[in-house]
Amino acid sequence: MATTFYARTIPRTSAARAREVNEAELRAVLTMCRELSDEDWHRPTACDGWTVRDMLAHVVGQYEELPRPWVALRRIRRARRTHPHLGPLDGHNESQIADRSAVPGPELIGALAHFAPQGLRALRRMPAAARRRVRLSLLYPEAKVLPDDSMDYLNSVLVTRDTWMHRVDISDATGAGLVLDAHDREIVDQVVLDLSLAWTAAAVEIDLSGPAGGNRLLGIGTPAATLRADAIVFARHVSGRPPARAPGTGR
Repeated sequence: MATTFYARTIPRTSAARAREVNEAELRAVLTMCRELSDEDWHRPTACDGWTVRDMLAHVVGQYEELPRPWVALRRIRRARRTHPHLGPLDGHNESQIADRSAVPGPELIGALAHFAPQGLRALRRMPAAARRRVRLSLLYPEAKVLPDDSMDYLNSVLVTRDTWMHRVDISDATGAGLVLDAHDREIVDQVVLDLSLAWTAAAVEIDLSGPAGGNRLLGIGTPAATLRADAIVFARHVSGRPPARAPGTGR
């Protein structure tokens, strides 16, 4: 019988472990993208209006901005003019894609391989005290609802989670194999931890299957129910994404 752990006892990913998880995820997404066909780059994803190519352009932009915050500021300012109907974060993401609208998918792979290590180094070089003090909501007011509105949380959790979730999106859109290992379990554990910090309902056991799964208890006390799901299906649902469809069938 599997042991069930209180989700609130999951430790937050440390800076040292974050480096390992970040690098493992970068290798995984680059490997997946290198195997995509010419047709795959044009397939629609779970993110409205984004093709697989657009999604990778967004990921490249994220890493590009980590050592170059002035690029993010320029994109945010431009988005106020070009996407006034969107919030700062969503408008900024569209600006990332627009900046590389003419770049073919295979070339974006090289851009990610170039910018991602720079971005991860920039995060690591920021003093720990500064990472804890600097607020993400200074750029994106939406960050105020995060469990931790800090650059430290960005470094330890968000950068990798965003890349990982988009790897899941690309897999869903193209049928590319989703290879999972211990670093994926770390990412899912952090999703469960964040969910537990906001949990106010009766205690519920969640039993997540697959290489990234595990048993966790949300809340305190005897669980009122047990919810069972594949770990990737769970992460997709918690993120607000629709269930995956067969690759190539659209949304």
